Amino acid sequence: MSRPLKIMLVAAEASGDALGAGLAKALRTRLGDDVTFVGVGGPRMAAEGVVSPFDIAELSILGWIDGLRAYGKVKRRVAETAALAEREKPDAVVLIDSWGFTIRVAKAIRTARPDVPLIKYVGPQVWASRPGRARTLAGAVDHLLALYGFDAPWFEREGLATTVVGSSALHIDMAHADGAAFRERRGIAADARLLLVLPGSRPSEIARMTPVYEETVRRLKAADPALEIAVIAAGTVAGDVAGRIATWPFRVHLVDEAEKYDAMRAADVALATSGTVSTELALAGAPMVIAYKIDGLSYPLMKRMVTAKHITLFNVAADERIAPEYIQQEATPALLAPAVGRLLSDPGIAREQARRQTAALDQMGRGGPDPSELAADAVLRVIAAKAG
Repeated sequence: MSRPLKIMLVAAEASGDALGAGLAKALRTRLGDDVTFVGVGGPRMAAEGVVSPFDIAELSILGWIDGLRAYGKVKRRVAETAALAEREKPDAVVLIDSWGFTIRVAKAIRTARPDVPLIKYVGPQVWASRPGRARTLAGAVDHLLALYGFDAPWFEREGLATTVVGSSALHIDMAHADGAAFRERRGIAADARLLLVLPGSRPSEIARMTPVYEETVRRLKAADPALEIAVIAAGTVAGDVAGRIATWPFRVHLVDEAEKYDAMRAADVALATSGTVSTELALAGAPMVIAYKIDGLSYPLMKRMVTAKHITLFNVAADERIAPEYIQQEATPALLAPAVGRLLSDPGIAREQARRQTAALDQMGRGGPDPSELAADAVLRVIAAKAG
């Protein structure tokens, strides 16, 4: 009797943890006891049987300066991850998102185990900046699982076999998200205006954005003392967020992962740090304002490399600024508070923005096959081709 397949999954932040969990679940649905998992991930992957040797929160690094400061730690974690692959001898390794960490892991595993198939799940956004990364990835892995159709040509031109699986964020089932129940549980009146704040999923994002959001909310509360505030704490940074929010001088409803979709449905408006949550908010029908900051030394370098006009994915897909974006020096309470206040005070404007957000999601492929299922099929095809 042949042994079960052993698949190694590697994720370094909350969004990758969710993708890894979905892939593991889809593979187990197909193979049952004929698959086992090893790797690096967060709580969602752990629930699917991936026991991580370290806490991935320390790898959620944003910007070149943060990266330099954390270089020693990242180097050690790369070595540990490669050693895990050498020790466990998986049939394939799937490296999920987190370009800076996973490209180093790919190269280290290739050196230690040149025979193992390496699959990258989510390529770098070369259409937005640094197109040379497509060639780098093609030289480091065997296959790419891409989220969007516009990703594939960039990598296929470099000879990297690519399967477009779609974005799991576009397939979140909001049917059971209950905004009315959320308001009732929290004692928020049905007609009260509710602002949902999403500070991010990386420690550096929490450190930079929460002070900005606190002052933004203070200004909004001064104009409307009855405004209700809820803050979502992503699982990997929940303790950090809770500690910071505890010092805010007004009532805040702290929301964990289990309640976040209910909260998104309940919100009149959202103020969010750029990331996957913008797609989730759009699926929930919440009009939003997007903000984003990295360290001041990294930003000039990044700005020279970025060619995209927008950073929010549905804005990119629509090629227009549907959701307002406030980046770096513009991400200030003085600009954010009026932008949020405009949506809160004019339901017609808010509804129209939500409608345009939904239309942009359709352009991105909303309603297609389940990405986790397509990703599982692709992983098994790569393994079978290598074995054959």
